[in-house]
Formats: sequence, C-alpha cells, structure tokens
Amino acid sequence: MKRLIASIALAAVVLTALLVGTVTPAQATPISRANAVRSAKEYLHLQAFSQNGMVKQLKCEGFSTSDATYGASHSGADWMKQAVRSAKEYLRLQAFSRRGMVDQLKFEGFTPAQALHGARGAGL
Repeated sequence: MKRLIASIALAAVVLTALLVGTVTPAQATPISRANAVRSAKEYLHLQAFSQNGMVKQLKCEGFSTSDATYGASHSGADWMKQAVRSAKEYLRLQAFSRRGMVDQLKFEGFTPAQALHGARGAGL
C-alpha cells in the first residue's frame, strides 16, 4: 500500500512539474515521444509524407530531433505507400513526367527507391 501511495505521489509531482514547465524536454521524453507519434499519425491521416518530411514537420511543431525521429519511425507508416500516395496527390494538381515526379518526391525527402516506386505506383 505504501508503494502505491508513493507511486501516486511521484506521478503527481512529475505531472505538476510538467504542467508548470520545470521538467526539461529531455526528462519528458516518454511523453514527448508519445505526442510525436500521435502527431505523426494525425498528419499521415491528412496527407502523404516521406519519413524525412515527417521528421521536419514534427521539428517545426517544436519536437526535438530525437522525438521527431522517433515519432516518424513509430507512426506505422509504410513509406513506399506514402510515396505512391504523394505522387497521386501531386498528379491531381499538375502534370509530371516520370523523371520530374521522381525528382519531386526525392526533394520531398523520399529515398530514390521510394521515389521511383511512387512514380510507378501513380502510373508514370
């Protein structure tokens, strides 16, 4: 029973510290990482991203590089499928040659193999 009470008290102290900002991001890593994963999943629900693009987006939101990388890596995304999805999104907006699409997808952070797969998957 004493252990349970001590655990609850410790959790309350940590939560209070987080709320008032006395815990550094490095100390709050488990929460920050969980939030980075959640944010990545929300973004992927809305549009396609490369893994590198997702890391950059999460960093823009204020996540550390470590947490952003963790969030992208643990989002459950299939980056090959994301490349196809991204290529299809681009083709809805404008015409591309295969080479142009591959270059665009690489610019967005997809690997060369992912970019080629994306272009092919979109019919180019």
